[in-house]
Amino acid sequence: MRVLLAEDDTILADGLCRSLRQAGYAVDWVCSGSEADSALIAQPYDLLILDLGLPRLSGMEVLKQLRARHNTLPVLILTAADSIEQRVRGLDLGADDFMAKPFALSELEARVRALVRRSLGTATNTLRHGDLIYDQAGRVAQLNGQTLELSARETGLLEVLLQRAGRLVSKEQIVDHLCEWGDEVSGNAIEVYMHRLRKKLEGGGIHIATVRGLGYCLEKPPEGVGKP
Repeated sequence: MRVLLAEDDTILADGLCRSLRQAGYAVDWVCSGSEADSALIAQPYDLLILDLGLPRLSGMEVLKQLRARHNTLPVLILTAADSIEQRVRGLDLGADDFMAKPFALSELEARVRALVRRSLGTATNTLRHGDLIYDQAGRVAQLNGQTLELSARETGLLEVLLQRAGRLVSKEQIVDHLCEWGDEVSGNAIEVYMHRLRKKLEGGGIHIATVRGLGYCLEKPPEGVGKP
């Protein structure tokens, strides 16, 4: 999952980037509203964490322009001002959640997970696909009751496929969701990660189909498989 962090406090931004990356997110960081607006136009994200007190373009204006483009990206607002008026204005402009500084990193991570779940239409952190169970909070996958040993890239790839199970996912979409600015991940590297992931899944009846020239699809399991 890829997050855009728009925060001009470098110490806070560094801490947030470290925390979110440890939780398995790819994070791009900008320190001005104009940079945030440009990044949102150029790149798809799964979540925007937006400080209101940004230079060159306010956080409120970034949010206003985002929604004017009919972009439904989940937005978590951060602000040093704990005022009802700002909360109301931000929510009315289309923000999904609001946190006043200072805050606990564990609470922010929980709110991020909740917003991503809501955007995907799921109620819990657990994704099920046949006999495969994936805990998005702990980033742990189990197949037929056995924990899978997955690398960070394989885990991210599995998460992307599970969240779009039964739908075609292109290599470009995979890179967009897994990689930060500066990451050099080629199409060939995606194929290598996919090959390794397949080997760990297919013995348990989980099949990833390749649609040549288009991408990959995590196929739906047979009816009744994986139901309690």
